[in-house]
Amino acid sequence: MPDLIAKSALEGRSLALGGVTLAEVDPGPITSIALYPGGTKTAAKGLRTLGLAMPGPNSFIEKKGARIVWTGREQAFLIGVAPPAIEGAALTDQSDGWAVLALSGVAAVEVLARLVPVDLRLAACPVGTALRTQVNHMNAVILRTGDYGFEILVFRSMARTAWHEIENAMHMVQARAGTKI
Repeated sequence: MPDLIAKSALEGRSLALGGVTLAEVDPGPITSIALYPGGTKTAAKGLRTLGLAMPGPNSFIEKKGARIVWTGREQAFLIGVAPPAIEGAALTDQSDGWAVLALSGVAAVEVLARLVPVDLRLAACPVGTALRTQVNHMNAVILRTGDYGFEILVFRSMARTAWHEIENAMHMVQARAGTKI
């Protein structure tokens, strides 16, 4: 049997252009939590061991390296830590199925505005917001991690396409600003 070597989808790629930085990040484990009917209270007990609770719609919570991200009705991703024992929910390891891109810089919103059909300006999308949306034609989860920062989760099979689309948008924003490449 061959020895397999785990690789990230983009092999740690990063790019800085026009004051905006795009980089692949390693989020650690990603576990899907889907509550069973009536499982809210019992699942809450398991999450409490991490100091977390199921997030409300369009939000995420961070505590001590653990992040829980709303991904749909009674569903969330636990990111960055191995899941504790959680009764009342189905847990599924999603770590190998997703790629995570960090986009940061003053013009990050302008870059994403060319690709995403929702308003990501700070007033409409404050820090702590999690959105299920699209990046062009790709399903994505977008997290507002800072005033000028985002993390974009896309299916691993779409990582290179997402990178290409975001990089092109970075070039367009830079060209529009009139800065040299």
